[in-house]
This record gives sequence, structure tokens and C-alpha cells, in this order.
Amino acid sequence: MPWQNLSGWHAIIILVVILLLFGAAKLPALARSVGQSMKIFKSEIKSGQEDEQTAEPVQRDASASGQAPAPGSSETRSKP
Repeated sequence: MPWQNLSGWHAIIILVVILLLFGAAKLPALARSVGQSMKIFKSEIKSGQEDEQTAEPVQRDASASGQAPAPGSSETRSKP
């Protein structure tokens, strides 16, 4: 990965460039926006994982009763 060779000096230079591009006044708003975006992203990932966990027992019940798998389930998709 290209990030493995970065040192502390590289990080300082990147921060100075960001400060020059956006200005000191806009940095708190930018950081707040990134934080809110990350919070939303994490909540969506968590709810997506919960949806997958609740969907699994339904698919197992259908296969145990001898019914055909639901359209779009992992059993009907071809694996690459």
C-alpha cells in the first residue's frame, strides 16, 4: 500500500496543504461534516448487518420445509 511509507513529516505537510486550501475558518465545519457522515455510514452498515441476520433464519426455514429458495437469495445467485 502506498500509505506504508508515510512519516510524520508527510502528515504535517498534508495538513498544511489542507489548511491552505480550505482556510482555518472552514476546517471545524469540514470536520463536523465528516464526523456526521461517518456516524451515518456506521449506522447504515450496522442496520444492514442486522437485516442480513434476520433474513438468514427465514431462508433456512424455507429450505428446511422443502420450498424453493426465494428469488434473489444467495442460493439462486451464481458464484464467481
